[in-house]
Amino acid sequence: MIYIGLTGWGDHDSLYTRPNTKNKLSVYASHFPVVEVDTAFYAIQPESNSEKWVRETPDSFQFIVKAYQGMTGHLQRDIPFDSWDEMFKKYKESLQPYIRANKLAMILFQFPPFFTCTPKAIRYLRWCKQQMEDIPCALEFRHQSWFAPSVRKETLQFMKEENWIHSICDEPQAGSTSVPLVLKATRKDKTLIRMHGRNIHGWNNQGKKNWRDVRYLYRYNDQELSEWIRYLSELQKHTNTIYMLFNNNSGGDAADNAKRMIELLGIEYKGLAPRQLSLF
Repeated sequence: MIYIGLTGWGDHDSLYTRPNTKNKLSVYASHFPVVEVDTAFYAIQPESNSEKWVRETPDSFQFIVKAYQGMTGHLQRDIPFDSWDEMFKKYKESLQPYIRANKLAMILFQFPPFFTCTPKAIRYLRWCKQQMEDIPCALEFRHQSWFAPSVRKETLQFMKEENWIHSICDEPQAGSTSVPLVLKATRKDKTLIRMHGRNIHGWNNQGKKNWRDVRYLYRYNDQELSEWIRYLSELQKHTNTIYMLFNNNSGGDAADNAKRMIELLGIEYKGLAPRQLSLF
């Protein structure tokens, strides 16, 4: 099965017919069966938030929750917890509503570009998996060193041995801080794909204030999306369930691209939230 969705549900204006819609997640869930919770990256969310989001979505809806930035080394300063053990403990507690409702697809550990392939980094990845216990976790690298020709097989084998879900990236090839398209599943049950766009000229930080907005400013055309029909078919030989998230939303393109991908694949999802009719 292929589940297609977006990274976050708040910034996709084409989905919402009324301005300032308060029930955006419910409306979102009438279009897509899965979403990435990106707010969890910025702060460990209180259980009341995840309980609310679970209530607002259909029984079959799935959440992919980003790991907190302190867990992936993005903070580059002291973590706001007494210990790393406590940080992971608090994070796992925040996941309980998803787990109880059987709506947790996986946790996404997306590491920063300066997280390079070193023995220390490998030890930390092993420690992270131990801390997360049996919770399914996806791993996304953002530095080419992990997939250099000399270590690519070893990286994928390590992910298999440690039971990491591979987060496959579609992104521009813009130097060491981008990763190649590696169409390999590391777990039989699940694989994640994240579509970041292919804006090669805006990918790297050039000191501009709006860099992050430009980074994901890209609209896939039908030819580029059609390439993925073949890629997905190949991946399905090696993994049962594929989650495909569109992250190219700087210009509001993610929702349209995701819907078009669903059309190209001929998918009709059952169990979505009912569509809300508007008088206007």
